[in-house]
Amino acid sequence: MCELVWLIPLLPLIGFIVNGLGRNTFSKGMIGTVGSAVVLISFVCSCILFFDVYQAREAGQAGIIEQHIFDWITVGNLKIGLSFLVDPLSAIMLLIVTGIGFLIHVYSMGYMHHDNSFGKFFAYLNLFIFFMLLLVLGSNYLVMFIGWEGLGLCSYLLIGFWYTNSSYANAAKKAFVMNRIGDLGFLLAVFLILGTFGSLEFSTVFPAAKNFAVGDITVVSITILLFIAATGKSAQIPLFTWLPDAMAGPTPVSALIHAATMVTAGIYMIARSNVLFILSPFTLQLISIIAICTALLAAAIALTQNDIKKVLAYSTVSQLGYMFLGLGVGVFTGAFFHVLTHAFFKALLFLGAGSVIHGMSEEQDMRKMGGLKKAMPVTYLTMLMGTIAIAGIPPFSGFFSKDEILAGAFAASPVLWGFGFVGALMTAFYMFRMLFMTFSGTFRGTEEQKHHLHESPKSMTIPLIVLAVLSVLGGVINLPAVLGGNHWLADFLAPVFAEGKALVPETPHLEHSTEYILMAVSVIGVLIMVALAFNRYAKRQITEEKNVAKGFLGNLSYNKFYVDEIYDNIIVRPINWLSTFFGNIVDQKGIDGVVNGVGKATFDTGKVLRLLQNGNVGFYLLMMVIGVIAIFIYGLLSL
Repeated sequence: MCELVWLIPLLPLIGFIVNGLGRNTFSKGMIGTVGSAVVLISFVCSCILFFDVYQAREAGQAGIIEQHIFDWITVGNLKIGLSFLVDPLSAIMLLIVTGIGFLIHVYSMGYMHHDNSFGKFFAYLNLFIFFMLLLVLGSNYLVMFIGWEGLGLCSYLLIGFWYTNSSYANAAKKAFVMNRIGDLGFLLAVFLILGTFGSLEFSTVFPAAKNFAVGDITVVSITILLFIAATGKSAQIPLFTWLPDAMAGPTPVSALIHAATMVTAGIYMIARSNVLFILSPFTLQLISIIAICTALLAAAIALTQNDIKKVLAYSTVSQLGYMFLGLGVGVFTGAFFHVLTHAFFKALLFLGAGSVIHGMSEEQDMRKMGGLKKAMPVTYLTMLMGTIAIAGIPPFSGFFSKDEILAGAFAASPVLWGFGFVGALMTAFYMFRMLFMTFSGTFRGTEEQKHHLHESPKSMTIPLIVLAVLSVLGGVINLPAVLGGNHWLADFLAPVFAEGKALVPETPHLEHSTEYILMAVSVIGVLIMVALAFNRYAKRQITEEKNVAKGFLGNLSYNKFYVDEIYDNIIVRPINWLSTFFGNIVDQKGIDGVVNGVGKATFDTGKVLRLLQNGNVGFYLLMMVIGVIAIFIYGLLSL
């Protein structure tokens, strides 16, 4: 089915062109139908390809489909083509991107119906999907990089979609600039890979990399540069502050960026490059440390936020930390499993938050909500399922994926597991805090808001129901052996990670008794956090004001540990001062002063010399005589 591969990214691109050109002439219904239909057809094609790969895996084959479109760059012996690769890893990513993307498109038809830029919004969504599919399908680092850069452009357009609001426009610029920092790392890595291996094709680079020794400085350099790229795109310390600000975009954009596409690009890139990273234990250790720090810092901030979207935004940063933790300890399947389950429940939670905001007349402050479960029962029940899933309560999907990562962390280092466990406890507390503050107790908003409270239309609630079902059942695809499963996902992805695993000794497996203990401790701890959140926010109905968390640590959490302020003082302001200095002093008074000074000196000299051209013949004869005398004197002196 190779003919379907190129069609998958092409269809959203066609949707972008059609909706972009017809944004002012087509009806909103037609625009929404076109934008959603192209993604739906891409999803159908992705399903067909997935089943082809699945059948090949069942037959004991690798399940790899390659399609060369055309030669892009040909210089001497260097040939870089626009070519696509479908294997078990990219096949699942295609389902995530197109499937979740389609649901978000359908949801957007209801959410953005009253927006005057409806056509432009759907054109941008289609373009976003196109670049994500290009990234996923690329068979070499250059095609991946084009998709990578395209995501950065689309995120800028979508986050700043309501650009007339200056704060939203600033958030878009912040996302764009911080992603460019990471993208520089990717670009340098591409150059280094090309110089080292003479090719950018995965099929050439990865087999050749196996000839390098573990810890080789070249491989370490490549992986560090790739990880820098991933920290930007997937919001890890220190390049994570753009993601919470990305809430400036419409809620469907938040769901698309946080759940199914952009932030998972870094995870996908590292999982795809697992051979290189396994050859660099130093980079894996660095990933583990930064990942656990990111997970804990973001979770600590989420504990005290009152904006419903900000809670979910910092939750995404924290969950990305868990995914990177899985990568860092070598549990690549577990990390990707969490990408999959996170796509389900985080898309659900963001779209559910959008439903709440829609019903609350654009109100996002949870302190002004409360008691919404009666007015919005579908939104409440679906968000409850998403909250249970992300908290890691069995048998919902988040429990299985997070448990696999924590088990891998325990096998690598009990200290990492301890920090990960603390993060899981905080996750349960702040997520149920959000749920209870929003839906429990009595309504705390205005009478006008109360009067307009309503459940969202079916175009918004149906995607919520579908995502809720996936959030409940998604964990069954990789049930561990300790619970009677057969690790289907791990077996399916085995060819992708086989080369990397062959380079390292077999990692120690935990005893079933140890796994049971870790699961029990995790579940008990999470349930205690749920009880604490229920007692404080549902039973006692505490509404928190600005000084929500008393004490030094509480104030730090509420103010996001002043990370933005620190960056502003040590990076932004010095750069602005330096820019002003160079602009006003070096450029205007220095460079412009020299250039303008030369011109002024020439002009002034001309003004003086033109006095000699006065039209007086006697004066000209006098000057000629003086010139002859001067030449005569010069000749005498030179004898």
